[in-house]
Amino acid sequence: MSQRSFRRRVAIWVATLLAAYLALAYFAAPEFWTFRDRGFRKHSFEMVTHTPQGIPGDPINVGLVGTRKEVVHAFAVAGWDTADAVTLKTAIEIGESVLFDHPYPDAPVSRLLFDGRAQDLAFEKPEGLSADRR
Repeated sequence: MSQRSFRRRVAIWVATLLAAYLALAYFAAPEFWTFRDRGFRKHSFEMVTHTPQGIPGDPINVGLVGTRKEVVHAFAVAGWDTADAVTLKTAIEIGESVLFDHPYPDAPVSRLLFDGRAQDLAFEKPEGLSADRR
């Protein structure tokens, strides 16, 4: 086999693999998710949160009744911290927590929506030494 023939075969394989990847990543995978989610919201009141982009997030498996003050107090007594809002300052604090391996008990949590509305309160229980070990 000549050098030119070998290079041509390699180029054909690379082009074929690239085309297959592009077809899977940009056509097949999105179609799969669309097909999978088709009929996902059959029920008018499903108990699943969603990201701002509409991707299903965490299921809701507990509901709380009480005033904001009562709920915050109950969680504080149980050893849970309220999460900070996501801001540039808190993002920097998360980075520092990971880099310098110190705790950040009030680190922000992911923004998830339920019925188009973000959570009123978010709580977390610290574990480990830094934000990357929770």
